[in-house]
Amino acid sequence: MLDYEAELCLVIGKRCKHVPRDRAHEVIAGYFCGNDVSVRDWQLRVQTFQIGKSFDTHGPIGPYLVTPDEVGNPHDLDIRCTVNGEERQKSNTKHLIFDCYDAIEHLTQAFTLDVGDILFMGTPSGVGVAMKPPVWLQVGDKVRVEIEKLGYIENTVVPEQAETLIE
Repeated sequence: MLDYEAELCLVIGKRCKHVPRDRAHEVIAGYFCGNDVSVRDWQLRVQTFQIGKSFDTHGPIGPYLVTPDEVGNPHDLDIRCTVNGEERQKSNTKHLIFDCYDAIEHLTQAFTLDVGDILFMGTPSGVGVAMKPPVWLQVGDKVRVEIEKLGYIENTVVPEQAETLIE
């Protein structure tokens, strides 16, 4: 039950803790596109979603880091996802539940964010699990995530190599 999630991502550029919302912009090194690939059947087996989002090849990001001065307002960027050229998600980052600055404020109340930490900021409607009936990604599907000012990433679904690895 493989699914896509187009997401705005950011990377932390300064180690930080207890950051107020009005200073959160100071700790962001840049932004890029992400696909929070999710294995829904694994995700639903436990109380947290973590394992369904943690497979080795999941979470592709890119195509490059765009600095905050080039982005301007990260909360007003068009975001789109296509699967094999068919539009599945189309929205704007202003419609996401959490914004970047709120997330940094909230997370740094609990723990320190370090340089290089990546935050995936949530996804717009249109994911496969929400379709009636659900539509899952298949081997060979091409998923493209694009965000205004950030470019796009495109990945092809490939089968997992089911080999035992012991090193």
